[in-house]
Amino acid sequence: MKSLRFANIGVLLLTSAVLCYGQHPRGGSAAGGHMGGPPSGTPSGAGNAGNTTGRGSQAGSSQSQKPSVQDLLSDNTKLTANLQKLLPAGTTPQQACQGFTNLGRCVAAIHVAHNLGITFSDLAGKLTGPNSESLGKAIQDLRPQANASAEKKKAEKQAKADMSGSTS
Repeated sequence: MKSLRFANIGVLLLTSAVLCYGQHPRGGSAAGGHMGGPPSGTPSGAGNAGNTTGRGSQAGSSQSQKPSVQDLLSDNTKLTANLQKLLPAGTTPQQACQGFTNLGRCVAAIHVAHNLGITFSDLAGKLTGPNSESLGKAIQDLRPQANASAEKKKAEKQAKADMSGSTS
């Protein structure tokens, strides 16, 4: 029983690490950001999620800039098209992800709202802003009868698949 518990913890940690991996810059940079949040420092490599516009890596700039969630969505039309199908009519992925600093967290939230029939604006309100909650806590608040842990894990897996399968 104890080894099963450790295996479940290991799977959860691995899933979280994989989701966060795509949001962090590659290379030997000491300024790698913190897990679960946006990367810090100069973005490079796959952490730009298909960003080919050069945003954030301008030569001669005294300050490095990372692409915003909206920039990442604008640059990734396949991901944007896939997310559009999950959102209510009249809401674009760029509008839905406003206030999110991490694309993976927004994509997972879109999946949770779609999977559980939660109003996305209600869920986003709990996940962004100064009193933001974890995705699991927000699910628990909005759908107490749902298995928050399982739903969070399912949505994170869907978000990972969306983000790794759509690079153009």
